[in-house]
Order: sequence, then structure tokens, then C-alpha cells
Amino acid sequence: MSSTKVELEILHPTTTTTTAIAAASKCQKHHHYHYNNQSLLPGLPDDIAQVCLSLVHPSILYSVCHSWRRLIYSPSFPPFLSIYTLLLSTKSVDQASNHSRSVEFSCFEPISCKWLSLPKPPQEPPIQFLVHHPSFISRLLPIQSVSVSGNLVLLSATADNFLPALSRPLIFNPLSRRWTYGPPFAAPRRWCAAGASRGVVYVASGIGSHYKLVRSVEKWDLKNINDNNYRSPLGIERTWKWEIMGGLKDGKFSREAIDAIGWRGKLCMVNVKGDAAKEGIIYDVKTDAWAEMPEGMLVGWRGPATAMNEETIYVVDETKGVLREYDSDKDMWVEIVVDDRLKGAQQTVAAGGKVCVLCGNGGGIVVADVVARPAKLWVVNTPAGFEAITIHILPRMSQYINYFENILM
Repeated sequence: MSSTKVELEILHPTTTTTTAIAAASKCQKHHHYHYNNQSLLPGLPDDIAQVCLSLVHPSILYSVCHSWRRLIYSPSFPPFLSIYTLLLSTKSVDQASNHSRSVEFSCFEPISCKWLSLPKPPQEPPIQFLVHHPSFISRLLPIQSVSVSGNLVLLSATADNFLPALSRPLIFNPLSRRWTYGPPFAAPRRWCAAGASRGVVYVASGIGSHYKLVRSVEKWDLKNINDNNYRSPLGIERTWKWEIMGGLKDGKFSREAIDAIGWRGKLCMVNVKGDAAKEGIIYDVKTDAWAEMPEGMLVGWRGPATAMNEETIYVVDETKGVLREYDSDKDMWVEIVVDDRLKGAQQTVAAGGKVCVLCGNGGGIVVADVVARPAKLWVVNTPAGFEAITIHILPRMSQYINYFENILM
């Protein structure tokens, strides 16, 4: 089934009426938008009208009138979810310059079915990511990022000299449309294990300037990241720092870029991607202790995995094209849906009752509604001339009003 506005509208947070009202009521400042000098709801003050309209699905508001369309992109309206990607041009280049192609940050906004470009990250010093190299023609050098507390956090990449490209994280907040620097890493790394749990980012192992890095683990608690009073787009929050944690027992997790999946106060990870034999470990973020992964979980971990709200783990068997859900009580994986479009899956993310799967060979992004039974699938195609290399699900970007007057109307 191809992507249409009707299908994509269901990618939104599963909030209740109470939480929707609370989200609107907590805003310190309401933004009053008028079109042709008309109120949002005739006879009601705009701040009250915004609370009422926040209970309506944004796709309905988008289709009614321009003033309501502008409202759903305002900072005071509860944000719906969008797909964020790092895009790489598919245009052919000569082998000598193949490794220097730059990536572009973009998001797919499901209500208008439009791809929107993110503001460029800070360029001092200029950021250069090595994604291809003539010596590794068939291999994509990873750019690792995580989503945490509604933010996109860029953690690891490779520079032209094959050293870690980032000395500190880069954070993008969709609601403020701004990039921020995180605190400097204790040890910059690439090809590491990276994940987040309960608002804390973790990086482990990887390749850096010294061998001891392959067993090291550090964490960063993103305190105040969504504080309305935080207004330093290129500064570092004073309370932010990386803390050294208990190390890994060996360096087996430095061979690939690894996703550490946050699940019920733990981080779950395997040392090799795909359907190959692998080892799995689980890190307890509360006790700072490592343990072996349960046998049933490890046996079924045959492709990219993700967790919904850190409660339910999903994995895609990239060989068979099967999406499965982990049953912790029985230590087994339960099949949800089988679809050839899931074969060759590169990455999996989940939020709002949806699992999004980044397909290989330019196959786009498969979205699975795992709340529906049977699960419903559809495809979001990437912009022409680009392929996605990573994906995330985050709140939609706030937008400038005059921008949407020109683009969306």
C-alpha cells in the first residue's frame, strides 16, 4: 500500500483527553493566530479555543481552515509525531570523491505529507562525516544517534582521517528548532554501542585514540533539556557532564555500530548485526551491572530492534521479513506480521503505537501499526535522489507562521 495522507495521519501520540488538556494548559504563553481577523472559535477567547482544539486530531484541523492549520504547528499545540532522517544523496559521483558526500537532516511531517529540512547544525568548526570511502565501497560508515526526551542526539561518526568526528554530542530540539552542543566526551569514539534509558544517554566501547576505550562506558543525564528557561543554543548546560560507569568485560562490542535498546530500566544489546551468531548482554542502569541476555531473547534477535516507550521490544528478522514482539514472561518472540518489504531491514524505531523500519536498497521506510490486529503496514518514500541512513520518531517541528503561509496554503 503506498503512502497517503489518510494512512499517515495515524502516526501520532496516543494521549488521553486529560493529558491533552494538561499539555495545552501547562503552556506559559499561548500564541494567538488569526486569519482574516477571525478568532479560532467564534465567541471564545483564543486561549480557551486552543485547549478545545487540542482535543481534535491535527489532521482534521489541518483540513478545515488556514488559522487551524497554523495552530497545529504553534509551540502551544500538543505536537504530533514525525519521522526524522539523515539523508544521503544517491547521485553518482566519481570514486575519488565518493567518501565526501554530505548528509542532510530532514523530517517527514505526516499531516501535510511533506519532507522538511532541519536547520543546519553549528558549523564552527565545520562538521564533516565520512560515510563512504573508496577502500570500503560496499560499506556505509555509520553515523550514530539516539532519540531521548523528544530530542535528536548525534553521538558518533567518522571523520575524514578515520578518527571520531564528534568531540561532544549535538542535540536538536524540534519544538525550538535549535541545535545545542552537549558536554565533551570523556573519550570521543566511533563504531560504539549507543542508547538511552529514562532520559539518560549511554555510550560504550567503540574505536578511539586508545585501546582502553573498547571496554569503557559513560553516561550523560540530560537534565533541563526541555526547560522553557533554557536559552543557550550553542552553549553547554552547566549541570551536563559525562560520568564514567562500570566497564564491559571484553572488547567484543567494538566491532560494529551497536544499538543499545532501553527496556524497563535496562539496556539490551548484541555484538553483531544481522542473522549471524552473536553474544548479547544487558546493562542495569540502576545498579551499574552487566548480565547475560536471556537465551530466548538472544536466539530471536535476528535484525534491528527497538522498544516502544521502553516497555515492549520489537525486532525485525531481516532475512525472513518478520516483525516480532518479545514476551518476557515466556522468554520468546511472538510473530506480529510477515512482509517481504521488511527483508533487509537496516534500523527499527517505535513510538505512538507505530514501528518504523528503515529498509535497505532504497526501499523507503515501512510503518507498521502494531496496535491494530492484524497489523497494518504502509511505506513512506524518501525524497527523490536521497536514501535514508538513520531514522527516528520525534515530535513535529514548530514552524514560523509566514513560512507555512507560503508553503502549506
